[in-house]
Amino acid sequence: MIAQRVGLRALRQAAAKQPNALFSQNLPRLALASNLQTRTASTQKLTETDAQSLLASQRQQRPVAPHLTAYDYSQTWFGASIWTRITGQSLSVGLYAFSLAYLVAPLTGWHLESAALASAAAGLPPVLAAGLKSLAAWPFFFHFANGARHLTWDLAYGFKKATINQTSYVVLGTSIVATLGAVFLL
Repeated sequence: MIAQRVGLRALRQAAAKQPNALFSQNLPRLALASNLQTRTASTQKLTETDAQSLLASQRQQRPVAPHLTAYDYSQTWFGASIWTRITGQSLSVGLYAFSLAYLVAPLTGWHLESAALASAAAGLPPVLAAGLKSLAAWPFFFHFANGARHLTWDLAYGFKKATINQTSYVVLGTSIVATLGAVFLL
């Protein structure tokens, strides 16, 4: 109610004033604009089945949204953000799974203390121990190296195609070398 009064008051004050040049120049445009807003397409009543069949035929004419097949895999496939997401999610799932198992362990009788895990790992065959270490270490180092690459991209460096390809190989090489170092030196 008050807003209507304020609006009406403003209109009355504007009407009481002498019309300025800007307002008088826009009057013909405003008069023409009301005639320009007409619909050129006619509409018709459709039954429900006709409307559904029309909608189905229109949907068949629409383009299909591209998925991962739209990307050029040779450019940044292995170093792309999809692998950063996959490794990050696998690390998160592993952390949460171990954390929940560690919390439930006293109730179930499992022994997940550090000493029990160290003795279990020491009893594994060397090939199996190295494989399990690699399985845990590679996603960490790949995610870390690709995260560093993304941070440099956030600083607006390295957006040339050649640089992107080079840093893809650098990320892959760094993650493999760091994984091998962690597996065999630690």
